[in-house]
Amino acid sequence: MSSVAKRAVSVVSMGRMGFMAAYDVQMRYVRNHLDELAGLPHAHGENMLLLVEHTPVYTVGTRDRAYTADYCQALKKTGAEFYRTNRGGLVTFHGPGQLVAYPILNLKQFKPSMKWYVNRLEETLIGTLRRFGITGRRTCETGVWVDERKIASIGLHGTRYITSHGVALNCNTDLSWFSEIEACGLPGVEVTSLSRELDRNVPYQDSVKPFLRAFQEVFECELEFQMLEERELPSVSVPAPESRGGELLHTELKEVGIRHMSTMAPNPAPRLIIPQSDSLPPTTTTEAETEDDHTQTSEVETPPGKAMW
Repeated sequence: MSSVAKRAVSVVSMGRMGFMAAYDVQMRYVRNHLDELAGLPHAHGENMLLLVEHTPVYTVGTRDRAYTADYCQALKKTGAEFYRTNRGGLVTFHGPGQLVAYPILNLKQFKPSMKWYVNRLEETLIGTLRRFGITGRRTCETGVWVDERKIASIGLHGTRYITSHGVALNCNTDLSWFSEIEACGLPGVEVTSLSRELDRNVPYQDSVKPFLRAFQEVFECELEFQMLEERELPSVSVPAPESRGGELLHTELKEVGIRHMSTMAPNPAPRLIIPQSDSLPPTTTTEAETEDDHTQTSEVETPPGKAMW
């Protein structure tokens, strides 16, 4: 396989979608990678970049011992969903007006280092902000900041250098949702957005092109745009993604250099069963080499049909 082929990344815009539905799509492609690594016949792992705008949801990472049942119930009463996950990090919010990107990558085709990967994601977000004329910066805390205000968060999971979860960039998010939590466990932190920094409305859709340009540049990859077909979503119990996000990518992103592919890979992973509780089936996890609590790695292969959260 050529180095160019190894660095191909397929982009899927899923529109607005619930957290668990998007999780199901993530796990299909994670499973394809793991099956290929296990040597299963006809298995093919494809590097993916899933873009989504979530319905309101609070999620917590692996350091969730501080969050009591009462605390979690209080978050649910706000009208948002709530889930415990196996990503690194503490509590955060996802919702309308926020660009969430889930790269499902085999880092052995890039650089087998989670520390490098976190750095590259931060650089991608900083590059995205730069395209808006905003100066982003790193701190000792994972994520990206504008001065002392947090504008983007990162929470990751990795199994055998196959990545899941990802990044969230506030565009025109209703920031009042963050008043219910200590974002990423940081007391008193101010959360900001593209709209607040620029003093104008910057919807989710306007952030897609700058983000993809930055991702392509930082990861030195070739992007291909793919569309989820109706048959690819039999287990996703939400309405079809809003059309505007897909139309934007399909009609306007040619200038980014993204090739259009009309279908997904021919061997989608089997349907995953979405649990009904607010916690997903656990796996044994260890601290990642990043020495950062926003990344978790798993040395245990997930049994077929189980979610690797």
